[in-house]
Amino acid sequence: MQRTDPQFVALAIALAALAGFVDALAYTTLGGFFASFMSGNSTRLGVGLGSGVTTDAVTAGALILSFVAGVIVASVLVRAFARHAMSAVMAAVTLLLLLAALLALVMPGPLVLLLLAAAMGAENGVFNREGEVSLGLTYMTGTLVRMGQKLAMALMGDKDRWGWIPWLLLWTGFTSGVVAGAVLHDDYAWHALWFAAGAAALLTVIVYGITRPAKSAREAFHETGPDGSSDVA
Repeated sequence: MQRTDPQFVALAIALAALAGFVDALAYTTLGGFFASFMSGNSTRLGVGLGSGVTTDAVTAGALILSFVAGVIVASVLVRAFARHAMSAVMAAVTLLLLLAALLALVMPGPLVLLLLAAAMGAENGVFNREGEVSLGLTYMTGTLVRMGQKLAMALMGDKDRWGWIPWLLLWTGFTSGVVAGAVLHDDYAWHALWFAAGAAALLTVIVYGITRPAKSAREAFHETGPDGSSDVA
């Protein structure tokens, strides 16, 4: 990720923070379910099925399906709006978060969480290479693995001694978003969703601004990925 244009690195960190914020709101309002962490929801699905708690299994399964639906929407937008793919995907994320905030005003509950999960699934399509996700923004397992690999290489004397720092910053962005989401949920409850929708709208404008004039940088990102390699984070 360190070889990517710094503005895209900063954008990735901001989007990870948005994902952490939304995930915290989902977790605190729906008793331990997630909007972005599908491994956690898959565990809840399996435990619900194994222990006979049908409601937990249904909730987890619905969130997983919504997340996948968001990924599908983003993939369609990337192909349909190839020249403005990042902006189109961010517009979809903003719309889904806005709908979630509006729905929470009249019908707070699990349906709002489905929209949040769809938004997080779509967000993973922002950084896309050849139709596939090149950087996971809403789940940190891959990020921590890459950080650990880069740190190990640095400890073994590789020239790139600081390659682990961008991955640490990405994780820090996500975690900071979780903290902010938990704090604002305590103060605003469901109304905290408006902060998420507003942040997504601002990031959409920023994405449009940095991708429209910086076509070559964007194409370089899609060709090399966030760390200069062809691996998916």
